[in-house]
Amino acid sequence: MTIRKLYKFENAHIVRGCSTRRCSRSIHGHSYKVEIFFTASSLDRGQMIYDFGLAKGMIGDFVDAFDHAITLWSEDDPAYIADMKKWSERWVELPLNPSVEQFARIFFLVADRMLKQTKMVNGEGDVTIESVIVHETDTGYARAVREDVYDSTMGPIPLDRIKFSDRVREEWSDPAMYEKLLAGKTFVNPDIV
Repeated sequence: MTIRKLYKFENAHIVRGCSTRRCSRSIHGHSYKVEIFFTASSLDRGQMIYDFGLAKGMIGDFVDAFDHAITLWSEDDPAYIADMKKWSERWVELPLNPSVEQFARIFFLVADRMLKQTKMVNGEGDVTIESVIVHETDTGYARAVREDVYDSTMGPIPLDRIKFSDRVREEWSDPAMYEKLLAGKTFVNPDIV
């Protein structure tokens, strides 16, 4: 069975090297929608695949890091990156060009790792990420599946090179969340209330 959780964020970027001049040469923004599809072959004690309240936690914090932020590509012009960081309190720097395709791959990988590193406490079964769809506009989206992330010719996703502004980190429930994820620490879902 599969369930879907929808997240939303507003973000600005430039996608260097793309065909469209407006996209590749001008800062522009989108109202993104992120759909994360969770799948499992069994239900928890609440007869759910995964509680939507839990999906709002760390995964929600990670997606929210991009809200009202500018996303930068670490390979862009250093002066441009420095100026954007100087004038924007909220920014995310990626080791990949911030296209909707790369957003879908990154959100898939991070959500999948978060689930794998989480100790389930309500009888959740084999919950995994089935796919992630990132809508950049009303008419265009990218969908990532496991093969696009792990067995892909699209290149690696070096999570250790993703950087977040101090302001983004301060707004997370756990400001050290991302370091814990990279270190392979175990997260524990809250107990039943």
